[in-house]
Amino acid sequence: MSFQDVLSMIAGLCVFMFGMHTLSSALEKFAGSRIETLLNKMTSNPVKGVALGAAVTALLQSSAATTVMMVGFVNSGLLKLSQVISVIMGANIGTTATAWLVSLSSLAGSDVSGIMSVLNFNTVVTIIAVVGIVFAMFTKSDKKKTVGYIMVGFSLLMIGMNMMSGASETLKDNPDFTKFMAMFSNPVLGVVAGALLTAVLQSSSVSIGILQSISNQTGTVTYKIALPILLGQNIGSCVTALISSVGANKAAKRVAIVHLYFNLIGTVVFLSLFYLVIALIDIPIVNENLNAVGIAIVHSCFNVLATALFLPFTKQLEKLACLTIRDSKDDEAKMPILDKRLLNTPAVAIEQCKNVAYKMADLTHKTLLMSIDLVNNYDPKIAAEIVENENTIDIYEDKIGSYILQVASKDLSVSDSQAVSSLLHTIGDLERISDHAVNITEAAEEMHDKKIKFSPAAEKEMAVMTAALREILDMSFSAFLTNDVALAKEVEPLEDVIDGIRTELKNRHVERLRNGICTIELGFILQDLLTNYERVSDHCSNIAVCLIQIKENSLDTHEYINELKKLEKSEFMDEFNDYRSKYLLPD
Repeated sequence: MSFQDVLSMIAGLCVFMFGMHTLSSALEKFAGSRIETLLNKMTSNPVKGVALGAAVTALLQSSAATTVMMVGFVNSGLLKLSQVISVIMGANIGTTATAWLVSLSSLAGSDVSGIMSVLNFNTVVTIIAVVGIVFAMFTKSDKKKTVGYIMVGFSLLMIGMNMMSGASETLKDNPDFTKFMAMFSNPVLGVVAGALLTAVLQSSSVSIGILQSISNQTGTVTYKIALPILLGQNIGSCVTALISSVGANKAAKRVAIVHLYFNLIGTVVFLSLFYLVIALIDIPIVNENLNAVGIAIVHSCFNVLATALFLPFTKQLEKLACLTIRDSKDDEAKMPILDKRLLNTPAVAIEQCKNVAYKMADLTHKTLLMSIDLVNNYDPKIAAEIVENENTIDIYEDKIGSYILQVASKDLSVSDSQAVSSLLHTIGDLERISDHAVNITEAAEEMHDKKIKFSPAAEKEMAVMTAALREILDMSFSAFLTNDVALAKEVEPLEDVIDGIRTELKNRHVERLRNGICTIELGFILQDLLTNYERVSDHCSNIAVCLIQIKENSLDTHEYINELKKLEKSEFMDEFNDYRSKYLLPD
């Protein structure tokens, strides 16, 4: 093999790896919401878990990416180890999709369905590349651009494969290379070589692609050589997850260990059976040469059979991982909220942000209701809990906000970008609502300490305002948690009613003040409460509008509200009038 051939092999490898990266990234972006949907269907059913792992890995074109994602889920406390074991098994099946994709390069030089001799595989790949570049560079549609990058990535994958195959063609008649490949019929050497190559390249798909390119041109890869190397490549693919688990909690480390044990035990079992069978029975086929398609078949058969064999023993694998990485008394009880490992799949990271934002919303909702109750029934313990909750909500906003900014730096689809923007606005509104809860608590504390209370008339009026506030709070938070756009559209009419109630209550207070029924001191407290109530309703409106904007791709908040009142005036006014009748102030 000449120096020029070596350079060509390296160049082909670089093109192949870049094509793999481009294809994987574009597929993840295109299928982001689908991945999210698949992950939401995660159950304790092992068969569904295998199907899920296979599907997600086929979309991501990387079993390591799926396993790292599972490490992130377990580390963040979203899933348990028992839930992800079958997914890891499925990931090994899903990664075979890449080998089948790469095996298409064996069609190079042959007719496609015999239609025209000019339509050989290389011509088809070139056409796909040209169309992909046109889509990626000259269209405005985000979806078309992503499809373009998928086509370009696929083309680069095939071109890199052909470059490596071409460079290795001179090895066909090289006796030294034939002797070198024969060494790997030794199962230990084959496994070690496959594992090391995959560990260095950080991708079993790439290392299998190299093996396929060599097999296509040299004719030196037999079943006895291919099987140990392929099994070793499966073991090498565990390195990425093992590295990713460094710094994670023990439950997450066990995910990576389960992946390693599954491939190690599977390799030992199947190699033992394979060599026992060929030692007892003469099977001529084991010495026959394989091409890229044959390697894909062997790879698929092993992973499917290994999964079928170990699927009934998921509990035993979990127990083995727990024995390897034992719990200790010093382990932290509280797990991290968000995991940076999921940033490699932005759609999944955004879903994780939503889940944490839902917890933040629940705490905010509870805290605001607690503060409202304190106005009439002050309790210092509850007041202290409200302040503590507000501090926790501040931490939520800081953690989620920082994480979202990291997600935003990734290459996002339009829908994901909108979701990121909406989440940033929503967590800000949630945090501000918790601030108003503290303000309301301080007003209640002042009334309690000074032993003052509102007049009977003012108490009845505040009861109406409080009831309206409770409804808009329940409505907006329920809409956010359930993604209910129809419910979100009912928030704005009620917010307008609350604005009107606030204005009327201020006027009535001034009138009572003139008549000597109320005091200036109570007036300041009433003004504080009304201001905080009204601003809470504003933030509830913002949360609802953000939800609607995501679904309808609308303009900014103020423009949307104006359009809502203009275009749906009759419906809006009907709801407004209904709420105004419901929350009539007493005479």
